[in-house]
Amino acid sequence: MPRPVIPNVPQDFGYRKKLEKSETGYSAYSPDLPGCVAAGKTAKEAERRMYEAVELHIQGMLEDGTPIPEPSTSSVYAIIQK
Repeated sequence: MPRPVIPNVPQDFGYRKKLEKSETGYSAYSPDLPGCVAAGKTAKEAERRMYEAVELHIQGMLEDGTPIPEPSTSSVYAIIQK
């Protein structure tokens, strides 16, 4: 999925998005953008909505004069072997 183009934000910013299965579908959020969340019936729908949510969230921060946080979250996976 292409990243949104947001004016006044460097295009090399990439925010980690966490996608989780829920009782009614899927939910998503970004740890670097508190309050930025999305949901969908499918994982693909939740992911698409999350891209839209990140774009709207950052645009709102720009309009409010709030500093845009640099991405700082990373992922580490624990692999368990039997």
